Amino acid sequence: MATRDGKEIVRRMIEKGFNEDNLDLADELAADDLVVHEAAMDEPIRGREGYKEFLETYRSAFPDAHIEIEELTAEGDTVVARWTATGTHDGDLMGIEPTGNEVTIMGFEAYHVEDGRIVELWEVFDGLGMMAQLGVVEMPGEAAPEA
Repeated sequence: MATRDGKEIVRRMIEKGFNEDNLDLADELAADDLVVHEAAMDEPIRGREGYKEFLETYRSAFPDAHIEIEELTAEGDTVVARWTATGTHDGDLMGIEPTGNEVTIMGFEAYHVEDGRIVELWEVFDGLGMMAQLGVVEMPGEAAPEA
């Protein structure tokens, strides 16, 4: 696959799929047996439906979530996205009640694209920074969150 095609698939998944809350776009752009490696998870997410559920977790916790692609590069079948995400915590996030706090985090994703579909994804983002912005953890040098 041409690197331009892989970049367009990733761009569509982020901008049209996630940002526009059209997660069903994954039915077109992700392989049935997609494997997602999320740095904070013990086990990979397996399958397109698991990927959609993972994305929905964040869309429901941050209904106004928006990912701004800062850089998108590709070589061969690998596409790497560097991004900044913003959103307001207005829904439950893995047991964390809504705080109403706005967050801004950065992250990187490496996608492996074959035959026009995302087959594997590695994601790393600033989860600790997100938790600090939500007020659920204390960063060194900061006051503890109020109870």
